[in-house]
Amino acid sequence: MTIAPEQAAWFHETFGLIADNVEQALLGKRHVIELVLATAVSGGHVLLEDAPGTGKTALARAIGQTIHGTSSRIQFTPDLLPGDVTGITVFDQKSGEFEFHAGPVFANIVLADEINRASPKTQSALLEVMEEGQVTIDGVTRSVGTPFLVLATQNPIEQGGTYRLPEAQLDRFSIKTSIGYPDEAATMRILQGVGTPKGELEAIVGTDTIVAMTELSRSVYVNPLVSDYIMRLVDATRRASEVRLGVSVRGAIALSRLAMTWAAAAGRSYATPDDVRELAVAALAHRLVLEPEAEFDGVTQSAVVNQILLDVPAPRENGVA
Repeated sequence: MTIAPEQAAWFHETFGLIADNVEQALLGKRHVIELVLATAVSGGHVLLEDAPGTGKTALARAIGQTIHGTSSRIQFTPDLLPGDVTGITVFDQKSGEFEFHAGPVFANIVLADEINRASPKTQSALLEVMEEGQVTIDGVTRSVGTPFLVLATQNPIEQGGTYRLPEAQLDRFSIKTSIGYPDEAATMRILQGVGTPKGELEAIVGTDTIVAMTELSRSVYVNPLVSDYIMRLVDATRRASEVRLGVSVRGAIALSRLAMTWAAAAGRSYATPDDVRELAVAALAHRLVLEPEAEFDGVTQSAVVNQILLDVPAPRENGVA
């Protein structure tokens, strides 16, 4: 069943209120906030590649406070163990039974700070929970609940003591983006303390509202021509001469779901090719594995996707490509 116009209007209003509230903690970064919120509603996860001090922790905390949910922060280090992320079972001598001590991954918003500093074994501990929303420890499967958003960060400058994220884990992230530094006007407001929230942000919605928005976003109508456009974009990444490994089916699904949420956030009951084009770089670029020669020549993943967007014709409103 397609989302009704009044439901789309409610979605648009609610999405805007959440973004307005979060923006109090991250001035001048409306587009990034909306991208992250759309990913959260779509049931995906975010990879932020940014320099220190750009507000990554503040963004995760602000979203957690705004949706009246729980948030946690994991500082990834080389000596971090998988159990430090997922939790462990401990034997209680008094009761004579094993008790589960939940790790920081059991939260609505999980900030995985500098994820590329942990060993591949610890990074892999996030794979199941990001894909399935659950962890299995000692043969027992436990759900982390909903909504569930992993907001992982990595520093693009420092490479010493880091481990490159494997392609299988990069593919788990719906989008890869960056916050970046604020513009001059926002920086002045921050320095003067104008608009900076004192203490915690007020909770605007409950977690049940986010779950309801997720269900509504799945009802947004996607014209077969729009789905075909996504398929042609993904196929073009696999045939590009600079690319060794193109976008997976998971990447195509992520882009489709994001486009549906993006449309609902705009108050529409249907997705358009423009929604796909606006989200394509964030959703697809990080999934590409470039040929070594292309990397040596300075070709970037984003540049490849942008060129594909120019080369692959988008369907028009009347359905003619």
